[in-house]
Amino acid sequence: MRVLVRPGCVIFLLSATLGSCRSGDNRSAPSSPLAQAIPATKDSGIPHRTLLFVGTSITAGLGLDPAVTWVSLIQRMIDSAGMPFHVINAGVSGESSAGALRRMDWLLAQEPKPSLVMIETGANDGLRGQPPDSVRANLEAIVRRVEALSPRPVIVIAGMEALPNLGRDYAGRFRVIFPEIARAHRAWYLPFLLAGVAGIDSLNQGDGVHPNPAGSARVAANVWQALRPILDSLARSPH
Repeated sequence: MRVLVRPGCVIFLLSATLGSCRSGDNRSAPSSPLAQAIPATKDSGIPHRTLLFVGTSITAGLGLDPAVTWVSLIQRMIDSAGMPFHVINAGVSGESSAGALRRMDWLLAQEPKPSLVMIETGANDGLRGQPPDSVRANLEAIVRRVEALSPRPVIVIAGMEALPNLGRDYAGRFRVIFPEIARAHRAWYLPFLLAGVAGIDSLNQGDGVHPNPAGSARVAANVWQALRPILDSLARSPH
């Protein structure tokens, strides 16, 4: 396991969990997850490779214009750096780890195959008190489906936290799922997506949990800091 970002404080992680809880609210999610594939604006003559971001409402960009979701901003950073990648936002609001698993075969069947897959799931499971063993099994199955691709994509797993009212034992069993699976599968581990955003009113929408445009820019900066060295390496490697 390779850790990209050190964990933030628990209150931020709890807000990240709540940020994915709007079951059935897909106002900003596309009818097809591939509808948010953003073509690169620079053409270097090198074939562009795909980065697939699978997630909940935080990734989908609930309540935001599609152009200012953190995934869209990552594309702008990629283009500004002249790198040969395009992103696909496969976030769906309210989705559980079981829902993400059900979509994986379809997502991974699309062409071109992704060079990198980032998985942000589990927040809604924790909010609903789903058994940690079920969350673990779903995430494990998701990672195995990604690993089955040839060539194997780089895998990034975002960690999640359960709410404290579910008890210390539940929270502890839930928390360790993500780093343990990352370690077992030699994936990159991103402990905290919303560092410096969650819990800050000025960076969130009226619900207090989904980033506003300024918060989305901060999330993109967090992710870019982690992804940039990985993308540098991928850009130098054969397709």
